Amino acid sequence: MATAAVTVTTHAADKIRGIFSTKDLSWEECGLRIAVKGGGCSGLSYNISIDDEPTKHDRVFDSNGIKLIVDKKSFLYTMGLELDFDVDDFNGGFVFHNPKAKATCGCGTSFSV
Repeated sequence: MATAAVTVTTHAADKIRGIFSTKDLSWEECGLRIAVKGGGCSGLSYNISIDDEPTKHDRVFDSNGIKLIVDKKSFLYTMGLELDFDVDDFNGGFVFHNPKAKATCGCGTSFSV
């Protein structure tokens, strides 16, 4: 695995391990795929999913014990990304801190570069 150019905070890592465990998945074997797709109110949006088979073109990182999988194209938009988890009473959930984002929308899952 490469040095983490995409990271998760300890709080997000704990939440991801909890999600894997409720689905009877091993966080040691499975990873979290982070992808960027066209769409959303700012032009690009994040997509996260569980994946256990990276392709030969994927970049794979380890951050706080979580395997992160990013496809080659998405990596251009996510290099330096930090995934956090917010427990806000109204909008709790995963939060993307992306230094490449020039603008983000109110929901926090859409951005532009």
